[in-house]
Amino acid sequence: MTLRREINPMPDYVRSALSGRGLVQAYEARPPYQRNDYLGWIAQAKQAGTRRKRLDQMLDELEKGGVYMNMKWNG
Repeated sequence: MTLRREINPMPDYVRSALSGRGLVQAYEARPPYQRNDYLGWIAQAKQAGTRRKRLDQMLDELEKGGVYMNMKWNG
């Protein structure tokens, strides 16, 4: 049995934030499931402040490397 996740589109503000911090390549180097999970997690936030906090966390994790959703990740 294969599980399939809904594909989350990338909002323009996320693309802009990645580009602005020079993290497009780091984002694209992540596995597809991580990229999709990050986008879904950010989009699910009901409040703009929460979306911003989650976006900042993703950007910080991409910049630091070795972290995914506050967990150690060896990619």
